[in-house]
Amino acid sequence: MTNGNGTPPEAALPPQLNVLAQYTKDLSFENPNAPSSLGPQQQQPSINIQINVGANNVAQNEFEVTLSVEGKAENGGKLMFSFELAYAGVFRIANVPEENLHPLIMIECPRLLFPFAREIIATAVRDGGFPPLMLDPVDFVGLYRQNMERQAAAQQKPS
Repeated sequence: MTNGNGTPPEAALPPQLNVLAQYTKDLSFENPNAPSSLGPQQQQPSINIQINVGANNVAQNEFEVTLSVEGKAENGGKLMFSFELAYAGVFRIANVPEENLHPLIMIECPRLLFPFAREIIATAVRDGGFPPLMLDPVDFVGLYRQNMERQAAAQQKPS
């Protein structure tokens, strides 16, 4: 099947992914033991980071994707700092096959948001009196697979 000019219909409309907006939904930074936590430390702090991705449909072909990053640094069992960031974007996605839509939303959209979230966290930690925390790049494909496996396992458990 072709359209009027001899090309298949799917070739006429290339897939589109547009960022309509980006914004901080929620940002919290806690520095509960300052100023004592700001002095020289005997050892490197242990840093624990958790990252999650959520999405919802806000209009036809438009999705809000939220990248949630939580972290804390502890030294000798004492909390040095903690943060929570929910950084979101609204994406317009068109001409993408239904089977590719979910992975696109949950992998490519957070990949586009991550550098901005990383900068916000680095700045918040620096403004808290610590060296900026530069998060390592995230494997959003691996995160997506883990979440899919976890959902599949949860669905297989008898209720």
